Parts: sequence; structure tokens; C-alpha cells
Amino acid sequence: MGHLITLATCSLNQWALDFQGNYERILQSILIAKERGATLRVGPELEIPGYGCLDHFLEGDTVLHSWEVLAKLLASKDTAGILCDIGMPVAHKNVIYNCRVIVHDGKILLIRPKMWMANDGNYRELRYFTPWSKHRQTEDHYLPRIIQAVTKQTKVPFGDAVISTMDTCLGVELCEELFTPASPHILMGLDGVEIFTNSSGSHHELRKLHRRVDLIKEATLKLGGVYLYANQQGCDGDRLYYDGCALIALNGRIIAQGTQFSLNDVEVISATIDIEDVRAHRAQSSRSHQAAQAERYPRIEAPFTLSAGKFDEVEDMRGLVGKQESVRYHIPEEEIALGPACWLWDYLRRSRTQGYFVPLSGGIDSCATAVIVFSMCQLVAEAAARGDPQVIEDARRIVGESSDSTYLPTDPREFCGRLFHTCYMGTENSSAETRRRAKQLAESIGSYHVDLNMDTVVTAVRSLFAAITGHTPRFRAHGGSNAENLALQNIQARLRMVLAYLFAQLLPWARGRNGGLLVLGSANVDESLRGYLTKYDCSSADINPIGGISKTDLKRFIAYAQTKFDLPILANFLNAVPTAELEPISETYVQADEADMGMTYDELSVFGRLRKVEKCGPYSTFTKLVHEWGSFLSPVQIAEKVKLFFFEHARNRHKMTTLTPSYHAESYSPDDNRFDLRPFLYPSRFPWQFRKIDEVAQALPDRSLPGATGRAGIDKDKTE
Repeated sequence: MGHLITLATCSLNQWALDFQGNYERILQSILIAKERGATLRVGPELEIPGYGCLDHFLEGDTVLHSWEVLAKLLASKDTAGILCDIGMPVAHKNVIYNCRVIVHDGKILLIRPKMWMANDGNYRELRYFTPWSKHRQTEDHYLPRIIQAVTKQTKVPFGDAVISTMDTCLGVELCEELFTPASPHILMGLDGVEIFTNSSGSHHELRKLHRRVDLIKEATLKLGGVYLYANQQGCDGDRLYYDGCALIALNGRIIAQGTQFSLNDVEVISATIDIEDVRAHRAQSSRSHQAAQAERYPRIEAPFTLSAGKFDEVEDMRGLVGKQESVRYHIPEEEIALGPACWLWDYLRRSRTQGYFVPLSGGIDSCATAVIVFSMCQLVAEAAARGDPQVIEDARRIVGESSDSTYLPTDPREFCGRLFHTCYMGTENSSAETRRRAKQLAESIGSYHVDLNMDTVVTAVRSLFAAITGHTPRFRAHGGSNAENLALQNIQARLRMVLAYLFAQLLPWARGRNGGLLVLGSANVDESLRGYLTKYDCSSADINPIGGISKTDLKRFIAYAQTKFDLPILANFLNAVPTAELEPISETYVQADEADMGMTYDELSVFGRLRKVEKCGPYSTFTKLVHEWGSFLSPVQIAEKVKLFFFEHARNRHKMTTLTPSYHAESYSPDDNRFDLRPFLYPSRFPWQFRKIDEVAQALPDRSLPGATGRAGIDKDKTE
């Protein structure tokens, strides 16, 4: 004999301040949940206004419009007969809280404010919201008149309480609260809560999903219970991509999982569970002893049931009951193919532009950017083939076929040719090989490609300077100084940015179409960290899908994409030496990125993680690397590498203040004023720190083996 309950949670592609669209998606998710027989529906964090409102949360309008949307939901007959957990900001006694509003049949049962805030990395919740600090306490919240008119309630409980129905008990845990050491679900579970809801705004980061899933499984493995995890999905108007993957867990097992990357605006997952399974799991002596001593939560009595009845009274309960699923994880290469592609699609359709433009250099970074756009076209083609009406409507509008009801973007290369524009901007320093690679890649993915030489433009700027100053700058290869050499490289790089925006604005016009294109950047996270880019060059763009991805991961992605997308040309990019091609090529010299930087891309990833993730300064970075690299580098060699990195990072830090907004994918991203809050004027030679490093390096024994090589390698030390 059992009590069966069908539960639903969802991933919604909400958009900051899109109250109408957000309302429609919430309502659609409730209708889908009801069609599946669910009696409880959980939505993502702050789903009414959108999670990414940032400082708009401080505006009274955002709170007002959230109440207006909630009033509309409460008044709708479509929301009757189901318990809904809905997210919005609420001002209680003139204090703004991040809340869940629990509603049923046109009534508000409880407003539960968030108690532990996400306030590091990408998140600044304490800037907008105040945490509820009165644990296991409630107060009366007096409702606005627009809600009173619908619910006929004057006040409702506000605070840390649980909902007690006639057959079970459920409690709310909000996003960050799951990640805290003393999570609320522990005490709630000991006090008899059997169903936990978690509404989240959790962003994608490479290799992150494992942690989220492990925490959700662990939440109910020892404790017992049902855990429903809902998440925001999509770009929400910012650098982050919220990656969905709604989950339902039962007693430490995942029994339902949504997609992590999808073009669907609404995705609902559901499961039928037997609540008696929770009670059986909890029937152990030690748990019972702790539960008998647990502090009591205020209980909101709800006079209805979530269960359908006794097991033998239920007809046609397909897919019974609580069957375990194998959790689906994407490998990092797939995450790169899917996450930035979904983010680009959201940005494109919501910005109301007609496509993307990227300067193709023939190198792996711009190649990766182009392949991600092609992956986006693949996802659109697959969705169109399934008959997704929203994707088809958006695709027709973007490519100017709104009036053609027969056009379907089911061929990714054909669709790519309509919205993706690439350009090779060559100079006398460019090689025939990179030009050929760029053209072949464009042909392989179907982009509209332009090939040009910009020597006349470069010469015009150089001649202008000579006419004004009487001095003609020369490359180092022609006898010029370092200053002349660097300036001549930067002329080329910055003119590429100017030309990129010219072509992005006018190429649709030249093709007889309307609108403009968004320019994509293609600087990877390691180059940004090191400052190995020209400020306001073609790394300056509208958005950058690879700005948070390491060079190492990009190479692995290209190797994966070669097979996944049937693009044999990508092998040529993998085997090419990374080069900016901004200096003259001679028989004895070809510009190479790693030689220019004085360190390898693999080394940059190590430095980035130590600096950001492990919070190391120059000296602690050195002491850690003595242990990691000591078998193939001497302490003095390690010291030189550490000093070089921190010197270059510090003197180029100002460049990070102007980085193109990038898809966040890496835990050591240098994205300024958002994820990485640091000054941009440093004592770049760190005299105190570097002196201490040198003293210790000289005193330590050299344990490197003769002739040994390792990941760090030895590169040309170029600091100026």
C-alpha cells in the first residue's frame, strides 16, 4: 500500500524585466505540470522578474510588476488545483527579500524569504536583498491591494516555515542554501518535512554539474526525502548562461533529469513517487533519535492532499514509481559546443539583430568562435525539424523570412549562410596558409565569407603619422625600435576592429537585406588574463562566446567538433602554430604567440587557477609551484616564470576593464568588475613580493632532473 504523488519541476528561459514573456512561460509550465497529473509545481529563482535584474531589484517598479504578474496567475483558472512554488522579490517592512510564494487555489499560503545569499563570484545578492535571519519564525505580511482583491486575504505568513498538507509536509530551500554547510533541509527533514523544493538561478561553468548533482543526491541520501530542483535556463540578458537541468531526487537517487542545454523556453520534468518510500528510508534508529530532538518549524496547515490516494485505488499510473535514472553528464567539449551556442541564440533573437560577424584570422580562436556559431545553427535546425514553433518563428524573423510560412531552417549550412558572416582581413604580414584555412572553414560551415587586404588602410595611417611628425615608424625586422614595432602591430589590430564594425553594419545592406550584425570577439580567457591582446583591437566586439574558455579546452573542443560536425578542415587549425601575424615574416623569424608571451597556454591556465580559484598572490603561487613543477624546473626557473606572469598580468590589467562581455565558462575568468574584482593600477614589479620569492628560490635545493621536461616548459622570457 502506498501514497502516490506526481511532482513537477521545471527550467524556464526567463528574461530580466520581460514580465509578459515570463508570465506566459510560468503559466505554460503550470499547464504542462497539470496535464501530467502533478499536484506540485516548482519554478526557478526569481522567475517572475527574471534572475538577472541586478540593480533593477532596487527599483519599486520591479516589485510592483512582480505583484501584478502574481495577481494575474492567482486569478487564472489555469492555476487552480495545483500547489505552486513561485519566485519574486517582496518588500516586507520596507526591506527587499528574495522570496518564494507558495500558492494554491487562488490563495497565498506562505511567503518564504531566502536566508543565505549567493554573494561571491558572479553574484551580488546582498547588494539587492537582505537575508531572513529569524530562523524558524514567521511574521504577518500585509498584502498589496491588487493581491487582496484576488485572494480576499489581508495578510499571510512571512518567514521560515513549512507547509503541512493532509498527507505530507514540504519545505523550501533556496539555491545557495543547498550549498551552505548547515543547509536548511537537514533541520527541516528532521522535523518531518518529506518534500524539499529548491528554486535556483545557477549558471553554467565547465565541469560544474557534478557538484550540483552530488549535493542534491547527498541532501536526501542520509536524510531521506524527495528533492525537486528547478533552474533558470538561457542567457537572461547577461554574461551568464543558466543551464537548466531540472532534477528530482528520491532518497539519494536521481529519478528525473531535464536537459542541461536546450533552445526550449519551457521544459517541465515530472515524476510519480510513493511517499511511503521516504518513510521507510527514515526508519532507522539514529535518525529517529536526532529527529526526536529537532527544533520545531512553524507549520502552515493546508487542508488538501498532494497524493492521488491508495496505491490500489489509482488507475493507469504509468512509469511507476521513483525509478532511478543514470545522470547524464556532458563532457567539457560538448559543454563548449552547446552552452555558448544556446547563449548566442538567446542573444541574437532577443537583440532583434540579423546575424553575427566574426573576423576569421585562420587561427584556432576565431575558428572556435565560428564553429560555436555553426553549432548554434545545428541546434536551430534540429529544433526546426522537431517542429518547435518558437524557434521557427525566431529563425524566420532573423533571416528576413517572417512572411514566408514555408521556410524551415532545417539545413544548418544553409541557415548559417543567411545569418553568419565571416571575413579574412589580410595584410602583407599575413600568410597564404592562414588565408586558405579561413576560406576553407567558411566554405565548410556555409558562412557568407569576405576576403580582403587592408594594406592600403594601414599604409594610410602610417603615412598620416609620418606627414605630421616627419618620422616613419619601422618594424623591428627592418631596424625599428620596440616602440615602433609594437605601434605598427597595434595599427593593424585596431583597424581590424574598425573594419569589422563597418562590415557588420553594411554587409546585410550589400546583400539586399535589412538590419545589422553583432560583432563577435574571439579572445580566449588565457590571453585576456595575460593581457596578450591589443586594447580596442578586434578582440573588442559586442559579445564573445569564448572569452571564458581556456586555450587548452578550445583545442579539445576543435578536435571533438572535427568529428561531431564532420569538419575535416579543423585538423589544419589544430596543427597550426598560434600566431598574431602582425610582424613581417622572414626566413629566420615567424611570430608565435607562446614565444611572445614568454609562457605556454597550459602555464597560463595554472597561473589563472592559482590566482583566482586558490586565491594565491605571487609568493604563495611560487611556493605551490615549487612542489608541482620542482621535478623539471629549478626553484630559480619557477621564480622567473611566476614573476613574469604577475608582472605581465599587472601591467596589462587595465585591458581587462574593457574586455568584451564574454560567456562565463571558467572559474578563473578575469572578467573585470563582474567576476574578478581587482584594481587595474598595480606596483607591477612587486618589489617586496618578488624579493621574497628570489630569496627563497636561491635558498631552496634544485630537485629538477637533468633534461627533464614537463608541462611548464621553458620559453623565451619577453617582459617588455
